[in-house]
Amino acid sequence: MIQTTSTLQNVKYNKKLSIQFGLNGLSFCVLDTLNQKILALESMPFDKKCNPYEALERLMHYFDARMYLQDKFDEVLVMHENNLSTLVPNTIFNEAYLADYLKFNSKILQSDHLSFDGLEFENCKNVYVPYVNANNYIYDAFGSFTYKHFSTVLIETLLKKEQKNTNGSTLYIHLGYKHFEIVAVRNAKLQFYNTFEYNNVQDFAYYTLFTVEQLGYDTETIPVALIGKAIAEDEYYKILYKYIRHVSISKNQNSFNIDNTDTEYSNFTILNSF
Repeated sequence: MIQTTSTLQNVKYNKKLSIQFGLNGLSFCVLDTLNQKILALESMPFDKKCNPYEALERLMHYFDARMYLQDKFDEVLVMHENNLSTLVPNTIFNEAYLADYLKFNSKILQSDHLSFDGLEFENCKNVYVPYVNANNYIYDAFGSFTYKHFSTVLIETLLKKEQKNTNGSTLYIHLGYKHFEIVAVRNAKLQFYNTFEYNNVQDFAYYTLFTVEQLGYDTETIPVALIGKAIAEDEYYKILYKYIRHVSISKNQNSFNIDNTDTEYSNFTILNSF
């Protein structure tokens, strides 16, 4: 379920804040809801993978250092970015067995808090481990906020985009810092989702081509769309194009007024979180 803590609030500030919190980096985005304008957008990759306590310290540092994070907001969203998640069909989902769903493909601790999101375009739940220390800090700072897993936003955005493509398949690759996600959509339905950690372009190519093979796609015909921090000049695009005929870079498609043109191809999940 999408978790929300609430307090009574009658004042309108006409601003929303979205935070993407992970062990490899942080992102912040502020939206002016009156003018549909992005007022602030920052992504800060860490120099090394942190543990949750180190990541929280960095989150606290940025809140002290960035004045725009100390404003008042009508809504605050925290997206937890990690590989501790799994999709469970509604037909077998039972809230009492969240740990059982996760333990098959994620290393979880008995003390971990578990949560789940419902997916708008699919009859399934996204079960995951949120970072409770980050949630507690945001609650102390703002009181009312919502949290979900970042892959919920990613999958829902891509499924919404594919609603008219009811007779075709597309393989989306969301390239992040030290990790990437593959989302396969066939006939406007989710066929596959997984996340992979990578250290170099060879890791990236291996996991991608293995997934293409396992899904039975033809490298001569399957359209592959890169999203996230991919650009046509980089080695990740070039190595895919070496083995797959139809590779494209997908732009962010939203109606927000953004001064920074670099966001055409980056910050995909946080820009689609509003």
